[in-house]
Amino acid sequence: MKKWVLAVLFYFAFCVRIEAFKFHKTQQTERISGSAGDVLEDDPVGRLKVFVYELPSKYNKKILQKDPRCLTHMFAAEIYMHRFLLSSPVRTLDPEEADWFYTPVYTTCDLTPNGLPLPFKSPRMMRSAIQLISSNWPYWNRTEGADHFFIVPHDFGACFHYQEEKAIERGILTLLQRATLVQTFGQRNHVCLKDGSITIPPYAPPQKMQTHLIPPSTPRSIFVYFRGLFYDVGNDPEGGYYARGARASVWENFKNNPLFDISTEHPTTYYEDMQRAVFCLCPLGWAPWSPRLVEAVIFGCIPVIIADDIVLPFADAIPWEDIGVFVAEKDVPKLDTILTSIPIEEILRKQRLLANPSMKQAMLFPQPDQSRDAFHQILNGLARKLPHDKSVYLKLGNKILNWTAGPVGDLKPW
Repeated sequence: MKKWVLAVLFYFAFCVRIEAFKFHKTQQTERISGSAGDVLEDDPVGRLKVFVYELPSKYNKKILQKDPRCLTHMFAAEIYMHRFLLSSPVRTLDPEEADWFYTPVYTTCDLTPNGLPLPFKSPRMMRSAIQLISSNWPYWNRTEGADHFFIVPHDFGACFHYQEEKAIERGILTLLQRATLVQTFGQRNHVCLKDGSITIPPYAPPQKMQTHLIPPSTPRSIFVYFRGLFYDVGNDPEGGYYARGARASVWENFKNNPLFDISTEHPTTYYEDMQRAVFCLCPLGWAPWSPRLVEAVIFGCIPVIIADDIVLPFADAIPWEDIGVFVAEKDVPKLDTILTSIPIEEILRKQRLLANPSMKQAMLFPQPDQSRDAFHQILNGLARKLPHDKSVYLKLGNKILNWTAGPVGDLKPW
């Protein structure tokens, strides 16, 4: 019986490979239908004006000079967004005509020797920057940040911790409660995602991925692909907490399944392998998001999203339900059945949508910027929030935010 089941699975995989090969030979694409397609193709120029605060270099450029690795890690959106805005046509040098105010603070550019960000100084750094702009300009005080936006690409956004339990305990930095947060973290009904936030993709290096493109006629001969940790022994020695056990379940259930090409090894052919795969697993880790989602879209590999209640990047512009497969964390043991049950016609349609250049462009922060890229999708999100409601403007002398709230360590000078 077991051999018969395996034979059926192999046959299905074979059919997918043949059909996928046909698809790649013709390189068909499909435009995103309805309002999502319109939003994706919006041009924000002329719809908003942004004033960029000029802060002392210790908040941004000097930090980067100290550790250039910040330019290539998955949190680098905060750096590239700053550079983009400095030369963007939406920038205004007159704060009186600005719709939005941007404070360029590189809060993730404090790295360990292994290249992981240390978020522990971030709240103090952010408080210091806000104290500076509220003292030197009048614009923060008139709304207490309601017409300001901040890029906070930490694991759990402005909760500034990489472990969920501690991030929840901290909550969003009090001084950012009225601002619009532009963040990679997104999970419904979570204290680290407040209403009105803009969820963005993590940074993945466009030029590096470009150099690893293979001929589009290459057949997709791998059914399911994943490279990464299944356990984090160093931070979760007893197991079960990391990825809420979902990654461990993938390994335990499918490490010997011939349809699953999964491993902890990260080969030099990683990008090429994704372009040979039909499905790419995108499970949660410590946070629900990772660069795999970006990589899967860029390389036309159908993302299999395993992260309950995740809020995905630019969800009003990208039809994630149409291009991806969502699997509940509790259903991981049934992954093989779920994926082999998807009709070939549905797989091909997802591949056609993924082949749409606008879809790929929206996931990238290219240098220089290009129309419809992630920079422009962020601006579109800000433009759609305009005009600001009159209620965001406070009466002279009124205060809403509590400047002394939060952990004692956050109140120390930076």
